[in-house]
Amino acid sequence: MPHAPMCWFSNHQDMTVDDSGAIGAAGGTGFSSEKWDKLLTEGHAPLVKARRVFRYLPSAPRCKVCSNPFGGLAGHVLAAAGFSPSRKNPNLCTRCCDALPAGGAEVDVAVLFADVRGSTALAERAGAADFAALLNRFYLAATRALLRHDAVIDKLIGDEVMAFFVRGISGPHYRRRAVEAGLELLRAVGYGASEGPWIGLGAAVNAGVAYVGNVGTAVVDFTALGDTVNVAARMQQHAAAGELLVADGVADDLPADTPRRALTLRGHEQPIEALVLTSRHGSSS
Repeated sequence: MPHAPMCWFSNHQDMTVDDSGAIGAAGGTGFSSEKWDKLLTEGHAPLVKARRVFRYLPSAPRCKVCSNPFGGLAGHVLAAAGFSPSRKNPNLCTRCCDALPAGGAEVDVAVLFADVRGSTALAERAGAADFAALLNRFYLAATRALLRHDAVIDKLIGDEVMAFFVRGISGPHYRRRAVEAGLELLRAVGYGASEGPWIGLGAAVNAGVAYVGNVGTAVVDFTALGDTVNVAARMQQHAAAGELLVADGVADDLPADTPRRALTLRGHEQPIEALVLTSRHGSSS
């Protein structure tokens, strides 16, 4: 098994890092908004390295910041090195949650929401056990597709997944990667395949400024908040099964003849222009 990389910071003026990679704020002080901004937009090599290593180690669930696996043999081994689920938030490892200082910054992000279509009727037909197995299959497919594009998987709740992409984690083409991840997710559940999808799925991507950081006190969460996130969630509600709706301006390199749709969203007086993509667009990276 490869050596576990440091999660976030090293040799930073206001951070302490021990030999094993655990982090903390020097003197117990927080991490300033300016430094959060630099981290989220310029990135940090140990975090990027950690995510690229951990995503190949089985198995889910994972820390949504560094992608450290909590399950399987790798999870048991890494838990001994301090990468176990945090008691503050089991979706984050102890290193990323307990040592990561409070705060965040407003930065440009791309946000993806995807939701299983017809899940209520599907649950009634399939029965609880079979429906749970189907959702677990969906979670696995979504996790693999999203991590391939260096997404931060924010939530896997019920029949929905939310992820966001930020330059410092997902790279300079983070907006385009969000679109590619959405298309790959459609293909991952069978759209475009000869046998068709094994579960109905609609998705949407929006981009803009959001607050990204470590939110909360007793219960801490690394997340993205703001109108950009809310719009993506509401756009997703307008996507038919097999569709990826992409807000106008998110990706400039989409074909000029891509179908468009005007979306009337709650809380917005003016319609949102969206491009309508399907699994036939682009190619999986």
